[in-house]
Amino acid sequence: MNLSQLASQHCTPRKSKEHALDAAKLKELLAVLPGWKVTDDGKAIVKDFKFPDFHHTLGFINAVGFMANQEDHHPDLEAGYGHCQLLWSTHDVGGLSMNDIICAARVDVLLER
Repeated sequence: MNLSQLASQHCTPRKSKEHALDAAKLKELLAVLPGWKVTDDGKAIVKDFKFPDFHHTLGFINAVGFMANQEDHHPDLEAGYGHCQLLWSTHDVGGLSMNDIICAARVDVLLER
């Protein structure tokens, strides 16, 4: 699966641990998502995005927020002058699900435009 294929998918409700990604599948999917890393606890993926100024950072946050609302799957974020860190996890599964991968791919494709 490539980045475009992942980004073309949509989030679906994932309400139980059976929807959690196993380590092998997660490794395979992360290979398609450059720069995304699994957090130390293994329950989220994270990436820090760099921008020339706060104005561009805020535009990125707004675009991600719009997409997240459409998908009904929302990241944790931390922002400052010239950067925004996104962290995706699926709380209902206690870790990572395809929703996190889909949204990470959508963010990466958003920045290609």
